[in-house]
Amino acid sequence: MDKFNFIRDGASKLPPGFRFQPTDQEIVFQYLARKIFSSPLPASVIPELDVFAFHPSNLPGDSERDRYFFARRELDLRSSGGRGCGGFWKVAGLDKRIVCSKRTPIIGIRRTLVFYQGKHPRAVRTDWFVHVYCIVLSENIRCNIHHKRLSQGAQKQIGKWVLCHVFMKRSSMKDNGLQQRCDHFEMSDADSCSSSSSSSSSDLSVLSEVSSTTVDSETTP
Repeated sequence: MDKFNFIRDGASKLPPGFRFQPTDQEIVFQYLARKIFSSPLPASVIPELDVFAFHPSNLPGDSERDRYFFARRELDLRSSGGRGCGGFWKVAGLDKRIVCSKRTPIIGIRRTLVFYQGKHPRAVRTDWFVHVYCIVLSENIRCNIHHKRLSQGAQKQIGKWVLCHVFMKRSSMKDNGLQQRCDHFEMSDADSCSSSSSSSSSDLSVLSEVSSTTVDSETTP
């Protein structure tokens, strides 16, 4: 499996000509879910790092490209954000729910944060963004377990990992770049689960494990 390991010195090092551009669904169901439930990853291309302990420009890897990291779940996604070196992260916009076309007991949540340089109240907003992905138990599963409807705010986050996608919104993209990036995710997500048909059997086994594990954890007193 060494030929599928692209992590060097704490950063992703892909061969020339290769780009890692996963969709939201691929991030959640192909990488994050597998990481959380200790299943084999499609490739070792996402390093582990305490992202919020660094200034975004000092993170490992090429700052000119999008970077992806697995991070421990220290960041409270219910709060306004997290502190970083030389500034702090603040939530920007609404959370996005990420679902798979297959019937699964889990869904993904993507939260967008923007980095502010300096200290409040004189901090300056930068062009650094991070998408933080986590996995929660589907409301339908929770309703079946507890025999009542639960609000979105009551969703239970699963696992000890989140996945962080760090990128800079370039000056030439300020008007529509972030929207185009989001549009790309929206258009790609509809087909991303089916596009991974070569690994469908392993996906089903992972999701079966997810289902049994999450239901057992919910029913355990």
